[in-house]
Amino acid sequence: MLQPRQRTFRSLSAHGFHRVVYRDWGHPESARVVVCVHGLTRNGRDFDTLAATLADRFRVLCPDMPGRGDSEWLADAGDYAFPTYLTALTAMLAHAGVEHVAWVGTSMGGLLGMIMAAQRGSPVTRLVVNDIGPVIEPLALTRIAGYVGLDPVFDSFAALEAHIREVSAPFGALTDAQWAELARTTSRQTADGRWHLKYDPGIAVPFRSAAATGGDLWPVWDAIRCPTLLVRGATSDLLSRETAAAMVARGPTPRMIEFPGVGHAPMLLTPEQIAPVAAFLDAG
Repeated sequence: MLQPRQRTFRSLSAHGFHRVVYRDWGHPESARVVVCVHGLTRNGRDFDTLAATLADRFRVLCPDMPGRGDSEWLADAGDYAFPTYLTALTAMLAHAGVEHVAWVGTSMGGLLGMIMAAQRGSPVTRLVVNDIGPVIEPLALTRIAGYVGLDPVFDSFAALEAHIREVSAPFGALTDAQWAELARTTSRQTADGRWHLKYDPGIAVPFRSAAATGGDLWPVWDAIRCPTLLVRGATSDLLSRETAAAMVARGPTPRMIEFPGVGHAPMLLTPEQIAPVAAFLDAG
């Protein structure tokens, strides 16, 4: 697999600056740029396979959002919110020197892409929204709240991988190698030999508050004007079939693809999942 360049910049939250890491795939001077943004507890390594597939014809930027992966944890957990994330993403585009991008966003990354694409003068020219929408099903939020922020500690990598397989079972039928890689890229080993998840448990604080209050994101969806592709896991508990159908009928009126045997969310690791996303990006 091709190796990306790892880049670092400083972004700003309400309580100070923090370091953000992203991986920069493909030719650094390419005019065709794709940004890939991960879900709540994940990090930019989720897109290694997709980015390697696209890197011969696109520059691909895959950030670790604040508090995840190799990016710095925030001083105040209350800052793990969309204003902080949008500031970091805008700063990344400036750091990378790009003005126009296609966007692939899974779950939280899809919501951030929707918000970016809906703004006047947006840099987003094409948008892939992966298993998220203006309405998020309460039962899915309850499921996610059941594990996010718990900060489990594992005595072995095997125990860590078993945990990842359990909480991420909706990802579908991945191979043993894919499960092991997902566990490896979302974990860290401390000096005592034990394993931890590679994100700040504090991300759960604003998540639980937002899950309790909800919000109307249909005006955001309706403001999007760029070509859009909607991706859904056929058994997703987060993006309902009814919400997906409503999304197709309004706003950017996207084409929708569903992947059978997959819940929340398709990980874009297999040729069957990568091919339609790559074709959509190639058409831009």
